[in-house]
Amino acid sequence: MTGLLSGAVSRAKSASVAPGRSNAGAADVIFFTIGDCSLGAVLVALSETGVRAILIGEEPLALEQDLQARFPRANLIAGDKDFARLAAKVVAYVETPEGALPLPLDARGTEFQRRVWRALRDIPLGATASYGDIARRIGQPKAMRAVGSACAANPIAILIPCHRVIRGDGALSGYGFGGSGRKSALLAREARR
Repeated sequence: MTGLLSGAVSRAKSASVAPGRSNAGAADVIFFTIGDCSLGAVLVALSETGVRAILIGEEPLALEQDLQARFPRANLIAGDKDFARLAAKVVAYVETPEGALPLPLDARGTEFQRRVWRALRDIPLGATASYGDIARRIGQPKAMRAVGSACAANPIAILIPCHRVIRGDGALSGYGFGGSGRKSALLAREARR
């Protein structure tokens, strides 16, 4: 899978630079593609070092606008057929989650957010944890609201599984990628594994 990622980025990068020019000093470049799954549209975005975003929503244009809003100084470039194959792998994982999807991540956030996101990746497939559980895991037991904010800021749905975080009473709470309906569907698919 990593070969697919690096090959897609290399080809898209070379195609995006005019002959005789380089990307030295250029703005951050993010390559992206949009596919469809049973939960809606899925945007997969990559930097040169890994997956920068996986966004799920109803409208492809809204997902592209969300990506630009999250990374306002980035140069967004639509990916080629190799990116479409990568998006298909992400969609297949959304539809039938099994194990882990071994892709390098380029998660950009504060140190606190990255600590929360690392803790989220430790929640096993088919399991859940509360915001309080995550706060305790990162050594800040009173930071439940801040954990919720870090989950809401997570740009890499599915691979950083914020959908596995629930309220302390076991109820589902908001899910940044389309509400509790998508969260419930993802958790149900994972529970069957």
